[in-house]
Amino acid sequence: MDPADSAEHFDALRALVGRSRGTDGVLLEALRRARARSTGPTAAWAPAVARALGLPAAAGLGPADYYADLAAPHGRRHVRVCTGAACFAARGGRPPDGVEEALGVRTGAAAADGSVSLQAVRCLGHCYAAPACLDGGTVLTGPDLAGRLAATAAGDGGRPAAPPAPAAPLAPPVPAADATGDPALLGGVLAGEAAWQVWPRTVSCGTPEQVRAEVAVAGLRGRGGAGFPVAAKWAAAGGSPGTVVVANGDEGDPGSYADRLLMESDPGRVLEGLALACFACGARRGVVLVRSEYPRALAAMREQVRRAYADGHLGRDVHGSGTDLDVGVAEGAGSYVAGEETALIAGLEGGRGCARPRPPYPTRAGLWDAPTVVNNVETLAALPWIVRRGGAAWARRGVPGEPGTKLVCLSERFARPGCYEVELGTPLSRIVRDLGGGPRPGSEPAVVQVGGPLGGFLAADDLDVPLSERALAARGAAMGHAGLVAFDRDVEPLRVLRHVWEFADAESCGACSPCRVGSRRGLEHAAAGTPPGPEYGRMLRLMAGASLCAFGRRVPDAVRSLARAYGDRLTGWEGR
Repeated sequence: MDPADSAEHFDALRALVGRSRGTDGVLLEALRRARARSTGPTAAWAPAVARALGLPAAAGLGPADYYADLAAPHGRRHVRVCTGAACFAARGGRPPDGVEEALGVRTGAAAADGSVSLQAVRCLGHCYAAPACLDGGTVLTGPDLAGRLAATAAGDGGRPAAPPAPAAPLAPPVPAADATGDPALLGGVLAGEAAWQVWPRTVSCGTPEQVRAEVAVAGLRGRGGAGFPVAAKWAAAGGSPGTVVVANGDEGDPGSYADRLLMESDPGRVLEGLALACFACGARRGVVLVRSEYPRALAAMREQVRRAYADGHLGRDVHGSGTDLDVGVAEGAGSYVAGEETALIAGLEGGRGCARPRPPYPTRAGLWDAPTVVNNVETLAALPWIVRRGGAAWARRGVPGEPGTKLVCLSERFARPGCYEVELGTPLSRIVRDLGGGPRPGSEPAVVQVGGPLGGFLAADDLDVPLSERALAARGAAMGHAGLVAFDRDVEPLRVLRHVWEFADAESCGACSPCRVGSRRGLEHAAAGTPPGPEYGRMLRLMAGASLCAFGRRVPDAVRSLARAYGDRLTGWEGR
């Protein structure tokens, strides 16, 4: 294609996407609708979608072949079954029993008549009630998924399950508790505190400098895994004209469901936090990205945006302040790495969700080249509390250098699984024993995964470590989203290792060779079942040192921590 034509197509897409409220991700949404109407290969329908938008065929084929939701065939009834860490642990390391037989279709395929399709996904955010699947928009959990799916098919003649109304209760509800005595993040869920109490006063009487100052005093760090100081990220955007703030609701760490809980149960607080972040950054535009595996959260956030406009919290001249703020909601398309901020931006622009080299950093050139601040949902949910109570009150919590509170999610293998708000620095042993009630009856954990696939593993009897980045790093782990997934002693350690490499191989975006090739080689070694030679250690060092983003860089540490946690049961897999 002539370079001038390429530039013309890019300008056409730029004009099409991102100019008005809620239109980010319009290409992915068009592809999603086309996918739902076709069970054929992507080449049969994706080019036509792109052409209808005035784009070259490659603009449709690229993302259609990349994202799991688009590449997977869709029947009229589409079932997504979770194969993530918590569901894997709940099944004792075995594949989903009887699901394919109940639906009459193999995983990754659709029935010949297009009636039903089955897709394996990495996490559905119901780790407290694992195993889980999503039948259309209906969540099913518990050990007899096959029986429930078969009963549903028999009862409705195989018709697709309709998504429930946004106000429908969760099934089952997420247990949530506060261990601080004064919940900051769970105030709306547990204390019934109404949202939108801080925003009207702040936008009318406060200044962006005041909000930035309070957040700087608080020492708030991002809660999405990287832990970058929020005030420093805002400052890097520099209040530049055209700045965009993105609420990252693409929570994909298996074992974590805190963001889903906040978006479903307290969407107003999340949106109010986004508004405060936009105000602090001088942004007139915000975007909420919600992963497709969270249909209730997506519906709740869209409804909250609608109400916020109706109540005057968003739009033109908000509360007579002279401030304009528009917010839209976009849906993800099934990719773990697309939660990384540069990959997330690529997805919102309609491209493959691959990590991009930095610099330039998104705060200088992000969404459609505009300065872009990406803050995770839990991070934004803390802002109303900080602005109302003052940054010093937040800074008094936690530990030096890592202040505040954190939402910790416990998986189904614990006696009291759920989401708990704790101060940073709380020992993991206390979280597991006093809050989680220890192992569930009949369960005997051998190792505990901390912080998702990029976090790490600790032996179940070695949890006397504070919940903080510094303390966990000293043990070869990382906090991540702070999900805790327990693996029973009767699950074969080599099977757990293979599960980690399967995740890495499936979710690597492929943008860089160290991660793309290393993940495949790691899986091959684990599948062979025999301790590898020195080349394994060299491969891990190359991944850790040369991968483009944190995904490839962190996988080797997670693998090494698993070998240490299992000790003699995984001798030879340390990869030194």
